[in-house]
Amino acid sequence: MGDLNEFSLPVKLFLKTYRWRKIDPVPWAPLKKPLNQCRLALVSTAGFVLPGQMPFDKSIRGGDHSFREIPDATDVSKLIESHRSESFDHAGINADPNLGFPIDRARELAKRGRIGSLNRRQLSFMGSITAPGRLIQETAPAAARLLVEDAVDLALLVPV
Repeated sequence: MGDLNEFSLPVKLFLKTYRWRKIDPVPWAPLKKPLNQCRLALVSTAGFVLPGQMPFDKSIRGGDHSFREIPDATDVSKLIESHRSESFDHAGINADPNLGFPIDRARELAKRGRIGSLNRRQLSFMGSITAPGRLIQETAPAAARLLVEDAVDLALLVPV
């Protein structure tokens, strides 16, 4: 997050009054095997969708808590950013989607043997969810079940 002075007055007021949630303890699980044997999944909050997928709904009060599956063979240039936040400049992520969804870098890691493999599907969420109740209670467990079904060993969260 940038310096508070970088934001517009409405965003500054929002950030100063927002009730930030503390997660304690932070969920963590040690790897059970070497990284070069692990299956990796990307989990991004950049709000990317593929052509033909429903864009994230920017009108939902509190944020769209759904997610989209992005296949591992996706051409990153085909991703469409539908992030609702006005708190950051979207130019960089639109110019290079790998900034928010580093699938090309993950493929390179797999090719070089640094990770075992890239999962067959990655997950894209909308960031800027100011009312995360449904995300925590419904969506996150559903997403986690998919990754468990896919025998994912490691998920890289890419927050935007």
